[in-house]
Amino acid sequence: MKQNVSNGRNYLSSVWFMLVLLAAGTHGTAFARSDKPGFQVDSEDGRLAVPELVSKYGYDVEEHSLNTEDGYRLTLHRVQSPGRKNGTVVLLMHGLLCSSADWLMIGPGNALAYLLADQGYDVWLGNARGNRYSRNHDTINPDENSFWKFSWHEIGRYDIPATIDYILDNTGHRRLQYIGHSQGTTGFFVMASTRPEYNDKIIQMNALAPVAFMGHMKSPLLRFMTKFLKTLDILLAIFGVGEFMPNQPILHEIAKHICPPDSTVNNVCAHLLFLLSGYNPSQLDPSILPILFGHTPAGSATKQLVHYAQEVLSNRFEMYDYGTLKNVLIYGSTTPPEYDLSLVTAPVIMYYGLNDFLATPEDVNRLAEKLPNLKKSVLVKDDLFNHLDFLIANDVRHLLYEPVIEGMASAEV
Repeated sequence: MKQNVSNGRNYLSSVWFMLVLLAAGTHGTAFARSDKPGFQVDSEDGRLAVPELVSKYGYDVEEHSLNTEDGYRLTLHRVQSPGRKNGTVVLLMHGLLCSSADWLMIGPGNALAYLLADQGYDVWLGNARGNRYSRNHDTINPDENSFWKFSWHEIGRYDIPATIDYILDNTGHRRLQYIGHSQGTTGFFVMASTRPEYNDKIIQMNALAPVAFMGHMKSPLLRFMTKFLKTLDILLAIFGVGEFMPNQPILHEIAKHICPPDSTVNNVCAHLLFLLSGYNPSQLDPSILPILFGHTPAGSATKQLVHYAQEVLSNRFEMYDYGTLKNVLIYGSTTPPEYDLSLVTAPVIMYYGLNDFLATPEDVNRLAEKLPNLKKSVLVKDDLFNHLDFLIANDVRHLLYEPVIEGMASAEV
């Protein structure tokens, strides 16, 4: 049976496994990205854990642990600029298969966590259950399939509220700014609609590449995966396949030297990323790939991917579909309930890209129509801006992060 479970897990993650194997790049290449004179980001940063990465660049870093209502133990990373303490609190929440490292990879002067710290914000970086920093539970081991019986519904229902409460309790603040990317926005909308009391704890929700409705999702890689949705469900039921693509540093050694760090033209790694998120070669520095794939994938539950695949096929923002009979037992109806977005009363600003394969303009606009307190929906001024550009684009500071910080400041006046 253990062999069957292993085979099932390998089958489910084959597409992502191929992507990562091809995309490790060459270690040891330094490249300039920051506006700070002479500053260079080292591709060896992909080998560092978040606390090591932050302290390397002279910022204060803390690691905090907290428990959720259902027993998961999460890790929070806190980043502050020396001498700039007690500012407005901001929580940054990562996307699927990612971690708190998302907000740090492109280094000081560019990465959002550092920019916010430079502005005096008290920056907290969340880690959802199941990623490399949150792989513990009060009673269940990650080697047990029961550990992985969650989707992004549980992240929104338990992880994000617990994280918000912990931060506010430890800082003495009543409210905080929230920034989410991709799944970090999905989880927020789950929380705000199922636990609406948390809307009052949010100064403003800043949604980067917001994902709720996915009927127009156009990534060829993910569209391919949705064709196997029934197979995924069967494997989950029979084999209990739980974890999807944990963080495995050995992949970098296997893939070493495969992808050139100086070009996107003949770079297989870059083109596979474009198939996943959207084509934008002018915004991708291929030298960032060793850092990106040092931190990603960070691990997730297979059920998270299945839940998103269900969203693509149903074109609804709804709870997990267990099948007709089990839905009746769990929900009292044959179909899963939709999330009531009219309950999301926190102020929201959304930022989206025209060329985002995962958070398409059509789906973002549909979400915008459902939110009762949408302040504005901002189109990034680059026609090819894609889903990963929100984290690693060459010009992401000027195209996105500076407007985000300006919008956050306006909300606090």
